[in-house]
Amino acid sequence: MTLHLLCVGGEDHALRIPFLLALQNRGLRVSAAGTGEVSAFAKNGIQYHQYRFDRFGMGFSDKAAMGQLTQLVKRARPDVIQTFDTKPNLFAPLALRGSVPVVRTINGMGWVFSSTELKALAFRPVYLAMQRLAARWTAATVFQNKADKTFFHRRHLLGKSLSVVIGSSGIDVGAFETAQAQVASPAELRAELGLDDDEIVLTVSRLTVQKGIATLLEAARIVHQVRPKARFLLVGPRESEGPFAVDQALIERHAPYVIATGARSDIPALLSIADIFAFPTEYREGIPRVLLEAGLAGVPIVASRMPGCDDVVVEDWNGHLVPPRDPRALAAAILDLLQDSARARTMGQRSIAAVRQEFDLNVVADRYAELYSQLHSHSHSSDGRAAYSIRAIQ
Repeated sequence: MTLHLLCVGGEDHALRIPFLLALQNRGLRVSAAGTGEVSAFAKNGIQYHQYRFDRFGMGFSDKAAMGQLTQLVKRARPDVIQTFDTKPNLFAPLALRGSVPVVRTINGMGWVFSSTELKALAFRPVYLAMQRLAARWTAATVFQNKADKTFFHRRHLLGKSLSVVIGSSGIDVGAFETAQAQVASPAELRAELGLDDDEIVLTVSRLTVQKGIATLLEAARIVHQVRPKARFLLVGPRESEGPFAVDQALIERHAPYVIATGARSDIPALLSIADIFAFPTEYREGIPRVLLEAGLAGVPIVASRMPGCDDVVVEDWNGHLVPPRDPRALAAAILDLLQDSARARTMGQRSIAAVRQEFDLNVVADRYAELYSQLHSHSHSSDGRAAYSIRAIQ
């Protein structure tokens, strides 16, 4: 019988469609549930269930979301449930209480364990308690980086559930290379953005304080004083980020050497004209997909020394790692690469093979498919015990 996987996420769940299609190609029946629109899933022939929750709030909406998940699981009747993102990772185990094996993927620790705000600090004990409770009904927890796995073990957040490390949700190397080959010429793209022959530091991210955008803007000011032809290209949504969004006036204060484009779908094209990829996140990331894309494009990376980032960037080998919230250190690392372009290109080229070997979509999909298959087999074993023997991928 074909294993039916229901994959549950949030508003950006459509980014995982390549992952879901790769699982389909391995013989799984795949459906999805998320808070985003249905169109992308319908286009790819994936059954999609829409539910609602508030990304920024807590309380009644969370209880309602768990009720919605319970009902859609009753209708969909999956064999295994896969969850991504903080709230779905809690909602599914708490709502279903072991009726279906749940695999939760910890794709970063998010705002609660990244922010120094009093509200975040106050909510940490609540988060830890909820994670311990959710672990009681979790079959397996997948971590995208080793730091998060260590965090969960030290704080006893796993209960008796299995823990596995599988880096990222995978990147479709072939599709990325095809997209690069089909882009407009660099000259046309530069003309569209008004960049002339400027040096380009590219950032692709939600434009929030927690993603380090305010730090990046101050670093851009420092870099611009030394290299007036440097331009910082900020690509990503701002208006959708609610109370976390960086003030538009702050961005405009750094014009014309900072250009905010909003969200764009031509990231491979933008990477083809970038001299440096900057990712100054203050979040505990999983494995940031944009770092994998920058690596495949052969662009040297300057990133925060944070979990997830240091799984992709090796200091002074394919880029630089700098302390978060430190604009001077960020500016110094960017200037170091701009001032020696030949060395920067060499560093960028080193990432290509590393991404192909460790984070290719096919490698990741094989590991997840193996996990689901063994969980499903054990859930139907005669004694019903979760005596899992999944190979932990280090």
